Amino acid sequence: MSRRGRVTVGVLVGVFLLFTLLGWGIDAYTDYLWFSEVEFTNVFTGVLLTKLTLFLVIGALMTLVVAGNLYLAYRMRPLLRPHSAEQATLERYRMILAPRLGTWIAVVSLIIGFFAGLSAQNRWSDWMLFRNGGSFGVPDPEFNVDVSFYIFEFPLWRYLLGVGFTAVVLSVLGSLAVHYIFGGVRLQGVGDRMTTAARAHLTSLVAVFVLLKAVAYVLDRRALLLEQHVSPGLYGAGYTDVNALLPAKEILAYISVVVAIAIVVFSNAVIRNLVWPGISVALLAVSAVAIGGIYPLAVQNFQVKPSLFDKEQDYIARSIEATRDAFGLANTEVSQYQASSGRPPAGLAGDTSAQNVRLIDPQLVSQAFTQSQQSRGFYDFGEKLDVDRYTIDGKTQDYVVGAREIADEKLTAQQRNWLNRHTVYTHGYGLVAAPANQVCGTGLPYFVSGFLGAEARAGNNCTASNDMIKAEQPRIYFGEQSSEYAIVGQSDPEKNVEFDRPQEQNTDASVLYTYEGEGGVPIGSFFRRLVFAIHNTESNFLLSDAVNDESRLMYNRTPRERVETVAPFLTIDGDPYPAVVNGRITWILDGYTTAQTYPYSQKINLATETRDELTGQGSFALARDDVNYMRNSVKATVDAYDGTVKLYEFDEKDPVLKAWNKAFGGDLVVPKDEIPAELAAHFRYPADLFKVQRNLLTKFHVTDPRTFFSGDDFWQVPNAPDAPQNGVKQPPFYLNVKLPEQQENRFQLTSGVTPANRENMSALISASYVDSQPKLEVLELPDDTVVPGPVQVHQRMVNNYNISQQLALLTRGGQASVLYGNLISLPLKDDILYVEPVYVKSSQAGAAPLLQQVLMSYGDGGTYVVLEENLTEGLKALAELGKTGGTPNPGNTGTPGTTPTTPGNTGATPPATAPPSTLPGTLAQAAADVDKAIEDLRAAQQAGDFAKQGEALKALDEAMTRFQNAQNAPGTTQPSAPAASVSPAASPGG
Repeated sequence: MSRRGRVTVGVLVGVFLLFTLLGWGIDAYTDYLWFSEVEFTNVFTGVLLTKLTLFLVIGALMTLVVAGNLYLAYRMRPLLRPHSAEQATLERYRMILAPRLGTWIAVVSLIIGFFAGLSAQNRWSDWMLFRNGGSFGVPDPEFNVDVSFYIFEFPLWRYLLGVGFTAVVLSVLGSLAVHYIFGGVRLQGVGDRMTTAARAHLTSLVAVFVLLKAVAYVLDRRALLLEQHVSPGLYGAGYTDVNALLPAKEILAYISVVVAIAIVVFSNAVIRNLVWPGISVALLAVSAVAIGGIYPLAVQNFQVKPSLFDKEQDYIARSIEATRDAFGLANTEVSQYQASSGRPPAGLAGDTSAQNVRLIDPQLVSQAFTQSQQSRGFYDFGEKLDVDRYTIDGKTQDYVVGAREIADEKLTAQQRNWLNRHTVYTHGYGLVAAPANQVCGTGLPYFVSGFLGAEARAGNNCTASNDMIKAEQPRIYFGEQSSEYAIVGQSDPEKNVEFDRPQEQNTDASVLYTYEGEGGVPIGSFFRRLVFAIHNTESNFLLSDAVNDESRLMYNRTPRERVETVAPFLTIDGDPYPAVVNGRITWILDGYTTAQTYPYSQKINLATETRDELTGQGSFALARDDVNYMRNSVKATVDAYDGTVKLYEFDEKDPVLKAWNKAFGGDLVVPKDEIPAELAAHFRYPADLFKVQRNLLTKFHVTDPRTFFSGDDFWQVPNAPDAPQNGVKQPPFYLNVKLPEQQENRFQLTSGVTPANRENMSALISASYVDSQPKLEVLELPDDTVVPGPVQVHQRMVNNYNISQQLALLTRGGQASVLYGNLISLPLKDDILYVEPVYVKSSQAGAAPLLQQVLMSYGDGGTYVVLEENLTEGLKALAELGKTGGTPNPGNTGTPGTTPTTPGNTGATPPATAPPSTLPGTLAQAAADVDKAIEDLRAAQQAGDFAKQGEALKALDEAMTRFQNAQNAPGTTQPSAPAASVSPAASPGG
């Protein structure tokens, strides 16, 4: 290559390195500024220094080992080589390599070291836990070694062993190549094929490899406690492993040491050839197959399989106990629940738990929130709302809540220019809440907070007269939909540019605002503007007048992203939720510490175990990580106004959290006893942890090894009741109720489970906090009773002849569809109450689902069924049915009961007959009212007025009730009911 060519290549390489280092430096600097903003620079520097140290140490060791062996091979080259065609060919390569051999060795070794260092820096978490891990205080059942060895030390030892194997293998291959090129190893010619020096060098490396294999056998003994071996399908060492594999691996470790010594001695001191070393390696391989493979296989087939349970019984018990400990199931309280499947009691309407059942489905009402609580098209509440509880006027109940945010994708083309997206539409406004079991007459939720002004409440019967959950600072700069960076702050106090909310007197005009908090990174200096201009590839940071001396840049604004960044060792729950705490909107997130190496514990995949009907529809999917230890150790908060992140210790006993806290200086998390009481009042049992525990309890509620082995008492999580054919699991639901065996109302997660491969109910699982401690409870139904499960109950209710007629009327001849909300199974004193809200959604584009009826059942799901306008009426109707014997179902002669005497939509419509030629006066007037109500509904749909649609639906329902009463009047000939078909759309439950 000419000098000009070398200069050109050098310049190109230099430019490439410059831009690469510049990009890395800018990314590192902007990350540091962000960590400085949230005051977690110890996390940034701790992780960065650990990565850098591992990169340098492992990279340097790998470089030195490889380079040293390559150089040693060169120094051991023979000075005289026999003449042969092979050596003549190799001479050309020697002439090329020899003058710059040091450079070649350095380049090759540095490249290998570089990639080894890159691999090592990803092990920063293993190193930090290794350095800071404490004791679990729990010994493993086989070696009596503390579990902390497996969690904190074992992963790093396995990695270092892998690094050692890699270094030796690369050294052997590289040294062999150098020896061959420089004549130490020959394939042709007279005399020995390998010089004494080359043989000593290469056999020493092989001996080191075999010694590392001995270490691997020792670690493999511990690894048996982490692998899937125990029958049936459990983790940990089983009978064959303990009685055959463990001794085999110990023997193989000793054999490996002997073989390593034999290789060195026989090849260099005694026989000085490779015959006996080769025989030694072959014997090691044969021993590994015979002792480590054939012998355990024989034990498994001839001793274990003929008496599988007797042999595996103790190891099954080990796995059950370890799994229950690792996932927090050990203290689960199991109670027997006697469901009588009798009549609804007369006092059902006064049952406080029944009155507190949640009707509002957080998944279905998001659109109603958006359309009712916005005056601008860019506001949005997300795909799914959240459930929380508040105490108002001395009464604690659950509310459906949502943060009113600006959705960037809903901005118009004119609004989506750089200036508007990043400096004008910077924040949302208000936390909107509605009681979870109350709707107004139109079917919309009854809103009690988050209003945009007095005008929004005036003349609206779906809003409270005043803000009952008042946020002193309602602005939301950090939220789930804050995907864009925002530039806030003004040097001119008279200049407001940020859109805040519509004006109360003139909703077409806007109230403007200037950010006054400390959130965001100051970018007033030219240098920082330049840095962020390069980082975001956006010249407006330098050119736009919107960026001034007081400007602050907000980025990484979503709550989940902020917590994951400041606590990279945590797995964050997929459902953050907002709450008003001390007058400020605060996002609350649950953080999990996990591990993959808890001995004998069952390993699960987080993504698989937490996936249900809501995953991806307002709830984030967890990463596809395999774990066998999980704790909800941290409650994290993100202030919606200034983005402040705080990590609160929640599990005071978790050794994993203690190790991480120590690794980052000891003050990373706020101690549990310093959690503000008003914040703790909004803590709820995390959904993803509950799903994992619920799924494990379907098997691990069984603690008897024999019963577990037979598998005849296993459960399963039922599919979504309204769409079981989709194969997605029914999500758990939050309720503020008192279950049997409980002394008071609790805000808890509940879920029903069914027997494996069957649909009847087996148990109800609930999780809550009692005195700030997690508590799992199981209400187990007796095996000798058959209580219908969620799928069966839903099918029985909607297929009831009378109920199906009422549901058909809601579709209005195909102009609307019926959506089913969350089917809640609530165990009461004597039996289970099932509640399923029924929403109606017009076929008109953009129509919001409106809650029109409540489908309720008691007991077996088919005998006592009602369809009423609200929860109170439904409970009364069920109590009345309990007096008369049940709901008539002419379409199913097997259902007992008599016609109820109470008015209302209780499923009492008799079968239709042929219409008469004329109608009596009362019946004719009722039919005219139905026609008018349908006409009003169509007019409201065409006008796009959702409030009037709800009023028209209510009027239609009342008209249909009068029509049915007229039909049932004595002496009245009954006309045919209008032909209609129910079009239920599968809808997620809450």
